[in-house]
Amino acid sequence: MTSSTSHKILAPLAAVAVALGGLALVERLPAPASAVTRAAGAPQHASPARASGEAVTRVDGISHQRAAVTGTQHQAVLDYWTAERMAAAQPITSMLEGALLPPAAPPAPEGVDHQASPRADSRGERWTAGGLVTKTTGKVYLTMDGRDFTCSASVVDSANKSTVVTAGHCAKDGQGSWARNWTFVPGHGAGKDPYGRFTARDMLVAPQWSREADDSYDFAMVVLNKSGGTAVQDEVGSQRISFGSWTADKVRDGVQVYTFGYPSASPFDGEDLHYCSGRTKPDTGGTTANGVRCSMTQGSSGGPWFTGFDTSTGRGTISSVVSFKYADDRSTQYGPRLGAEARKLYDHAAGL
Repeated sequence: MTSSTSHKILAPLAAVAVALGGLALVERLPAPASAVTRAAGAPQHASPARASGEAVTRVDGISHQRAAVTGTQHQAVLDYWTAERMAAAQPITSMLEGALLPPAAPPAPEGVDHQASPRADSRGERWTAGGLVTKTTGKVYLTMDGRDFTCSASVVDSANKSTVVTAGHCAKDGQGSWARNWTFVPGHGAGKDPYGRFTARDMLVAPQWSREADDSYDFAMVVLNKSGGTAVQDEVGSQRISFGSWTADKVRDGVQVYTFGYPSASPFDGEDLHYCSGRTKPDTGGTTANGVRCSMTQGSSGGPWFTGFDTSTGRGTISSVVSFKYADDRSTQYGPRLGAEARKLYDHAAGL
């Protein structure tokens, strides 16, 4: 079901409060698919890696975009991301900057830089417990219609050892543009890239996202090029992924999840990995997504949602990704269910 996107704030490229004549008009927000074209005063950058066209392979249930498929394109993307551009990249929802005024920043979650043991009810503390999650989760840099943005993503176990899962709006602006210069930095911390940078070779989203910007399908699989001859999974490891977690009983009763990402909008700065944890509740706003209490902001989009997460090892099973929030409830973060449609993307991506 397509949701009412008119009041989402972490949602795909869209969703901050509209301001006309100084008045915030939340009900007049554009839908995600029109967000790129309505950006006002957006600075333009040269974008070296041009896409070669959607649906390179004709597979039902998949929208597929090639990215940096040659060595020259791969190097051009790496060269594009200078330290200055990476520092200037904004969390993806700020695309409407200039046309819209963002909502007031949420209050800083209590203990954002908390150093204690992991909690089952975190609202956005910095993750300091180490483990595999600190290597398999990474920060994403991308260009959308000439502007540079950040997201989050996670490495998943796959046959090609080069697949990550992220939000659909971190790869394609709904019915609008595909991302360019897509680069994954696993284990990002304090501006460092300890395990290298991996550029995108292929990006895949569900047709329901590509054609309708349906928030219930706001997920994507991205296949990466090797870095220095090494596949990302060989470099940092991987996490399990599940496509059967959201049974009717679990949706009704709630599921304990841990969600991770690199929130960049105030009060966060995008430099460190943060997490939220708690039991889910189903969305009542028109999607099949599930929500969890969380104060993480834009930039965390695409970060993994884990079920069965072991805080002592940082391992778990990815069952969703960070997708959106509602403007009238900034304390709840929603993630789409990874089900049959996500499985199609994963199976195809793993074979590329």
